[in-house]
Amino acid sequence: MKQVLRQLKQYKKDTFSCIGLTALEVVMEILLPFVTSMIIDRGLDAGNLPVVYRLGAVMVIMAFLSLAFGALAGKFAASAASGFSANLREAIYRNIQTFSFSNIDKFSVPGLVTRMTTDITNVQNAFMMIIRIAVRAPLMLVFSFAMCLYISPRLSSMFLIAVAFLLVVIGGIMVVTLRIFNQVFQKYDDLNASVQENISAIRVVKAFVREDYEDNKFAKAAQNLYRLFTKAEGLLAFNNPAMMVAVYFCIISVSWFGAKFIVEGSLSTGDLTSLFSYIMSLLMSLMMLSMVVVMISMSLASIRRIGEVLAETPDLCQPEQPVSEVKDGRIDFYHVNFSYKHGSGKNALSDIDLHIASGETIGVIGGTGSGKSSLVNLICRLYDVSEGRVSVGGVDVRKYDMETLRNQVAVVLQKNTLFSGTIVDNLRWGNPDATEAECIEACKAACADEFIDRMPEGYHTRIERGGANVSGGQKQRLCIARALLKNPKVLILDDSTSAVDTATDAKIRAAFAKKIPGTTKLIIAQRISSVEHADRILVLDEGRINGFDTHENLLKTNAIYREIYESQMQGGGDFDQPA
Repeated sequence: MKQVLRQLKQYKKDTFSCIGLTALEVVMEILLPFVTSMIIDRGLDAGNLPVVYRLGAVMVIMAFLSLAFGALAGKFAASAASGFSANLREAIYRNIQTFSFSNIDKFSVPGLVTRMTTDITNVQNAFMMIIRIAVRAPLMLVFSFAMCLYISPRLSSMFLIAVAFLLVVIGGIMVVTLRIFNQVFQKYDDLNASVQENISAIRVVKAFVREDYEDNKFAKAAQNLYRLFTKAEGLLAFNNPAMMVAVYFCIISVSWFGAKFIVEGSLSTGDLTSLFSYIMSLLMSLMMLSMVVVMISMSLASIRRIGEVLAETPDLCQPEQPVSEVKDGRIDFYHVNFSYKHGSGKNALSDIDLHIASGETIGVIGGTGSGKSSLVNLICRLYDVSEGRVSVGGVDVRKYDMETLRNQVAVVLQKNTLFSGTIVDNLRWGNPDATEAECIEACKAACADEFIDRMPEGYHTRIERGGANVSGGQKQRLCIARALLKNPKVLILDDSTSAVDTATDAKIRAAFAKKIPGTTKLIIAQRISSVEHADRILVLDEGRINGFDTHENLLKTNAIYREIYESQMQGGGDFDQPA
């Protein structure tokens, strides 16, 4: 709760202004029935018209003041609630940007989306109700009851019975519905996950004619949400009947006993009239409180989920005195063990002891799940090692300023991502200050200029969201060009030429040797032709080093490498190479 409320920041003034104005509005409304009783008793019953006119004018002024206070309170409430939700979204988004991959793994992407949309909307609505209705209703309740005590202490006991009854009913409903709403927002995550997965993979869904299956999966998630909401709303429906029982009880009791007191002469007609007004005000305030209880029930679950994201601290932290320069591209692994889930006992990498000189080109090969991507993720510190040490340029990666390290270790990941905007915009992710000439030079090195020149607007052609209007091979080459613009000390290609033909692959490797000879290059690949010309080749098997030598030596000494080589060569080589 504290984490969430801290985001009020500059909107505290609007919040307190709303609370103050709401209190003044309530005071005006509470005094109106009292003035009405005075008009009846002192004016109408006494036949004194000047008193009626005078007190009538006072009522008009008080009504206008109440209206003005209410309008201003509404304006400040809207400003505070909207600003509060905007700050919450910014705070969550800003915190997510600091998360390491392991932090993001803890929260599902649909779960984070739900927190930033549905949950924050719930909190915004609840906050607006709290600073308006949750202030107004208790004040109205207290002041109305105080006026009832002032007019007739004996009749006021009827209100206490009604209030006690409503508190028991509303309290019971809140306890049960709070548990249900906790489940509701988990089901929202499942619903968002279904939508996100379906839309992002819509081509695959259509290619395999799985629309019906996806429809059924979504319907199941929606049905679960419907069932829980129906259960919660069914319980909340008891609010209105309970409220009406309390209202009718009070009206009948006050009418019965009030009539007797008037006959006895202990109560005037004006007092009884004002008592009926205060009954309605008191019970309406209880009704408003029950609405607030419902919103709070929903928002408490949302606040807890939002607080989880705000309280999450990045697993990867900046060192106290960070190193701000990467000397060269030398890479050293000192008996590294790494697990995605600490303490699970299952390592993705085990006892990796590896030393790569600056400027070397290293091929990395191995079967699926052998730990190739895990290995390179440690170099740019996307994850931290479980045991051992990884150094770049002779310095432990945990001692570098993370921005400095990642600027000097460029990674073209297995899953390439392009963003909405022109080709130049996407390339400048590598270097925001790059000139168009530098972008063209990088694209030539990545062999991307071949297809860019054929596009109608060249380098200013717009890329659709996710790179939907370019092929897989074109996307890979643009991502390689983007990485080259960083002019890095270390370049990592994580299976990022898998969608290009071997002739283009060879051109890219030749351009690397010419354009960035001093850069250390790690090339993860599935095909031998992509790595056989590397200075040395690392063979990984089940997270361990199985071999690390030149192509020729590995063919002689390493069974795994020889098996991969023979299986590819006996099959006639790659699809675009002669047998």
